[in-house]
Amino acid sequence: MQPLFTYNVVPKLPDTLEPLREIVYNLWWTWEPAARKLFRHLDPDLWHRTNHNPLRMLQLSRQARLHEIAADDDFVRELKVVHQKYKDYMARKDTWGKMRTESPLKNPVAYFSAEFGFHESFPNYSGGLGILSGDHCKSASDLDLNFCAVTLLYRHGYFRQQVNKDGMQESVALNQNFHHLPITEVRKDDKPLLVSVDLLGRQVFAKVWRLAVGRINLYLLDTDIPENNADDRLITAQLYGGDLEMRIRQEIVLGIGGARALREMGITPSAYHMNEGHAAFLSLELIQRQVQEAKLDVYAALQLVAAGNVFTTHTPVPAGNDAFPRELMRMYFGKYPESVGIDFDAFFAFGQTSRNPADAFSMTILALRTSRHANGVSELHGAVSRGLWEDVWAGVPRDEVPITHITNGIHTKTWMAPEFSALYEKHLGDWEENLLDEDFWRGVIDIPDEALWETHQQLKARLIEFVRQRVRVQRERLGESPENIRKANRLLDPEILTVGFARRFATYKRGNLLFSDIERLRRILGNANQPVQFIFAGKAHPKDDGGKRFIQEVYKISREHEFENRIVFVEDYDTYIARRLTQGVDLWLNNPIRPLEASGTSGMKLPPNGGLNLSVLDGWWCEGYNGKNGWAIGAEITDPLDPNLKIDFQNEVDSASLFHTLETQIIPLYYAKPDGRLPIAWLQLMRESIRSVTPVFNTHRMVKEYTEKLYEPAASKKVELAAGKAAKATEISQWKSHIRKVWPQIHIKEVENPMADSVSVLVGDSLEVRARVHLGELDPKFVRVQAYFGEANDSQISKATITDLNDCEKIGNGDYLYRGTIPASESGAYGFSVRVIPSHPILAQAHELRLITWAR
Repeated sequence: MQPLFTYNVVPKLPDTLEPLREIVYNLWWTWEPAARKLFRHLDPDLWHRTNHNPLRMLQLSRQARLHEIAADDDFVRELKVVHQKYKDYMARKDTWGKMRTESPLKNPVAYFSAEFGFHESFPNYSGGLGILSGDHCKSASDLDLNFCAVTLLYRHGYFRQQVNKDGMQESVALNQNFHHLPITEVRKDDKPLLVSVDLLGRQVFAKVWRLAVGRINLYLLDTDIPENNADDRLITAQLYGGDLEMRIRQEIVLGIGGARALREMGITPSAYHMNEGHAAFLSLELIQRQVQEAKLDVYAALQLVAAGNVFTTHTPVPAGNDAFPRELMRMYFGKYPESVGIDFDAFFAFGQTSRNPADAFSMTILALRTSRHANGVSELHGAVSRGLWEDVWAGVPRDEVPITHITNGIHTKTWMAPEFSALYEKHLGDWEENLLDEDFWRGVIDIPDEALWETHQQLKARLIEFVRQRVRVQRERLGESPENIRKANRLLDPEILTVGFARRFATYKRGNLLFSDIERLRRILGNANQPVQFIFAGKAHPKDDGGKRFIQEVYKISREHEFENRIVFVEDYDTYIARRLTQGVDLWLNNPIRPLEASGTSGMKLPPNGGLNLSVLDGWWCEGYNGKNGWAIGAEITDPLDPNLKIDFQNEVDSASLFHTLETQIIPLYYAKPDGRLPIAWLQLMRESIRSVTPVFNTHRMVKEYTEKLYEPAASKKVELAAGKAAKATEISQWKSHIRKVWPQIHIKEVENPMADSVSVLVGDSLEVRARVHLGELDPKFVRVQAYFGEANDSQISKATITDLNDCEKIGNGDYLYRGTIPASESGAYGFSVRVIPSHPILAQAHELRLITWAR
């Protein structure tokens, strides 16, 4: 038999369709409805078969169809309009980014994340972290921020989910052909750019790809290339795959390889942003670079690198943060300490707290120690993170731990249904230009009830038909009976209150909480007059057996006779299913164990589409809920870090609250139709949800906050410390070393009690505070003496306020008298103390040295 040689023949685009090529190679189309409409019209069946991948569509289209569509005047006219819109977008000069002429971001912000989720056709993500990263990039593009991003390119992505007859999740590996993705090789000296990292004494190479996302670029590293051995080619095989050793290899390639890739491309970032700790090894690369090339000592290099680093933590549980044992770190970084002039113990301490020297090397701690700018992703999560990582700043009061918060958002245009976009354009005006204007969104009150309800119902009907079709395909795959396949056509009802629950099926998200009282659920679902239906979707990590059991429980209940038309589980959750659900359901259910939901963004996608939220007061909903735009589940826990909190008790309380709220508030309100047609009160909540959430919980606001609060300060401080061959970085490093040596001699000798001869003080008065402080030979300009005061409770100060005692008088023998006042602004029982902290004008954080001396 003759050997068979295979080859591909790709169609040739007619000249009039050439603009399509430019559009498909920029992910701008993923958030431009007019562009997506073009591709759907090109070949609706192929659009769905390619998972909405327009590049793959062009590769598979029949030549005859391309000639046919090229002769379609309407299509060509619309193509010209979309192409011009794209060119105008890319060329626009009056953008927010370009208008910030005084911004210190002269070079890009480099944003590192282990995953990016832009669209279902580019499956390089697993869940919320990736979707946030993708939305962050889209808003950075829309705002025209000086910005680029770095990640790994995974050959097998995450995984496709199938649910078998028993309800168990099965993982189906992807095998991506990179020529089907809209990426291009980065080339240097007319060759593909390769960067290398050292792994166990050998060089591992990564190829660099470029993905255009509007006005910004994402660079992706790929080790599946001939230059590597078989094991090393697997490093970028699968997102979050493999064991701990594979994880450290991936994170070395991401952090160190990513930093080297930027350098090889001539990109010198103004600031680096580590989105989670996966990329924290980039700090080690930057420090080593300063030591070996700028000839700084390691601690001066650390000052310079940390000044320009931003770190965002997303995980509110210690187990969710990567940490590597000592021997694994020695294997992979054994030569690193010598290269920067320190021993291994000093190096290993970069990833530890001083209180737990036997702990593993934490990537989160490394990121915190090598960043002067850190944040959580909601107000509550910021507080939780300060408590979770307070040992990194041992001795610093929890409220002063330097982790701020910037609440997450969504890229509104990506997640808003085009039908609602058109509704807002008609009744409000240009919503994109006014996205952040809260007064503009008050105009939703002028949208007629009928228009608002009909738009929502149209999307709901589309969702239900979509769910039916997905379930039909699943049942056909499972070989179910023709009768069961036909039953899929009767699933759900567009006239019924529809609740959605879709997210990663981690156990803390409690995907089965609804089934904790099955009899009560049965009564709700079986109410003929006011029925309810639920749509579930979500993946569990392949190694999360608990999450997979939750999926199995949901699926099995959905197949029981009395529930089968009221509960549905849709397999293979991705961004396409997410859009359909968040645009079509009436109500979004979110019931994690508080406070383990750092922020959550799925619920933010409902309000722009007229949907409402029913959620535990966790993450973003603590800030978004106002009592009139949705509902809260359970009670707000005073201290979410309380070690005595019993999960079983919280489950019981939240379950009871969930059912009570459904039965007494939500269901009656939905079915209250005074005119027999429209749920007037429900429509008012829809308006309030749109008005209160849409202009606030979006990534345009979020990226602006990152820029103003973190990126620009980081860039400015980095420039300051780098000036004059990093003179100030060396100065602050040497000053810190000196302060640590002399600090033990500093003590507060005496604090005068201003109330010694008084019983009380009147509101509006003030108390004079006097403290005698021994500084020894230390110059007073290098300390701040402060009064620390607040409500007194069991000899503890809560809700503390801090004021500097600025009046300083030298007494002699290294002693100084400090004076200041404490305002009495409100009645109650108060207490105060006095403390001393180091101070220097170059410091980016008040507690960089983690040194505090308190009055005894």
